[in-house]
Amino acid sequence: MNTSAEPSQSRSDALGAGPPIRQLVREVVADRVPGPRPLQASMLFDAAVDPCEDDGSFLGDFFNEILHQDTCRPSTAGGLALVAALAVDDRIPARYRFKAVTLLFTAATVTERRLAESRPSAPIHSAPADEASARSAVRTHLPDLLARWPAECPAVRLALAGLAVVFPTDRTLPALTPRLRPFADQHPRGSDIGVYVRFVLVLAARDEEQTRSVTEKLTDAYWTATARGLPTGPRALHLLGQMMARVGGALTRSHAER
Repeated sequence: MNTSAEPSQSRSDALGAGPPIRQLVREVVADRVPGPRPLQASMLFDAAVDPCEDDGSFLGDFFNEILHQDTCRPSTAGGLALVAALAVDDRIPARYRFKAVTLLFTAATVTERRLAESRPSAPIHSAPADEASARSAVRTHLPDLLARWPAECPAVRLALAGLAVVFPTDRTLPALTPRLRPFADQHPRGSDIGVYVRFVLVLAARDEEQTRSVTEKLTDAYWTATARGLPTGPRALHLLGQMMARVGGALTRSHAER
């Protein structure tokens, strides 16, 4: 009996444990994030890790290791490279690509959203340097993410549109109007998707007075309000995050995986 192969076989069996999404994510990360990997990759490549049994729980734990309870840590910025790799790979099902893009949005807007949620008190567990690093990391990946628009499903496209207005440029903002027009034509103003699309277009116009007015109106009518004394930018991103979560859930349920 050749016992020399047993440790290798044991490691292979351990890495193969867990739900299918763990194996798929490991394959994508291995292909797209070569060389030294962020510490969160241990959940994929460490044979000693005991993963969850189902896809959703594993991915939730994996993402929470990167952005822990909506709080940035020194390791968050590096871990976002793993999230971006999943967001641009067609091997990852559409509903999980959507989750990846929304996590990037969440990481990029931690400062503004937590300020909006905590006002008039100061945000607890804030980490300004780590939050800035996370935002910068997301910005680095944005061109590759937006380049996928033609190939993406509706849910991911809407998430990408929300991410684009977090980092406005003279090139990306004008492109949103023609890209979002089919959604606006298809979904009436009173629907969740219709409201979201039109709000993204308001943010893309970069008119602060209009943004303030629409944010005020929408938070009064439909969404969790924020303190009126807060600057318009944080209030708008707080609102946009709520909208993204709602429309994404509906769209990912109605479209088949890709």
